[in-house]
Amino acid sequence: MPRSYHRTGKYVLLGVSTLPARPGTISGMRPPERDTPSGRSTDHGNAAPTADVRDMFDRIAGVYDPMNLVISAFQEPRWRRVAVELAGVRPGDRVLDVATGTGKVAAALFDRVQPGGTVLGVDISPRMISIATRRFGDRRGIEFVVGDVLALPTEDRSFDAATIAFGMRNLPHYRRGFEEMARSVRVGGRVVCLEIARPRSLLARLLQTWFDRIVPLLGRVAGHGAAYGYLVRSVKGYPRPERIAEIMREAGLVDVTWHGMSGGIVTLHVGTVGGEAVTTAWGPRPSRG
Repeated sequence: MPRSYHRTGKYVLLGVSTLPARPGTISGMRPPERDTPSGRSTDHGNAAPTADVRDMFDRIAGVYDPMNLVISAFQEPRWRRVAVELAGVRPGDRVLDVATGTGKVAAALFDRVQPGGTVLGVDISPRMISIATRRFGDRRGIEFVVGDVLALPTEDRSFDAATIAFGMRNLPHYRRGFEEMARSVRVGGRVVCLEIARPRSLLARLLQTWFDRIVPLLGRVAGHGAAYGYLVRSVKGYPRPERIAEIMREAGLVDVTWHGMSGGIVTLHVGTVGGEAVTTAWGPRPSRG
């Protein structure tokens, strides 16, 4: 049976996509590798249809965690720990983790908010949510749901912080993604974004060359060459850190800061939810309370 979260009237089914199957595919069947999205991006968002991104992450869910370790040269756990720390959460807080994937960031946040805190992890991929639920869903106070980052199943100002790790560059509209996170977080709470970046230093550019050339090869070894080719292309098209900071401010966040890690291979952006109501390009965001 479908269930609601925070009485929003939006429903999700664990393990079942809320998006329609693409034309020419049968729901539940694995799409061919050739259907992997292009990864081309602009300053506004990723050009790939959301359904294609969902299908791609469904396909690679089983290899996602070990591949992250290898392609990050085993740095990904450290990056994740810093992101969780920068969320600034305390015992008893309620935290939202967007593009939660297999749930590792959500689980680390959950540890931080105990005793008494809760965490909601949202992801577009049913298979990712299934893995997260299997690993961490037995902990009382942590929940994983299938949902769209651009229309989060949350009430306004209902969380103390929100995080997104390696998911922003996959969104069709970056500003709207930040707006939804800001809408969901109380005034004074933080929004944290961890993402792969295009580095500028010589050492980092050498590392980036390795990333560009080796990651697709590793993906082919794992049986998902096209998906990891998409990863490289999506990073190339992602805006520079300065532009992401501007987008966060446009989304209503204040005191936005960012810094690079591991020579600039990744960046961490942190913003604080301001006191004014969020107004988007489509007008004021209506309350869901």
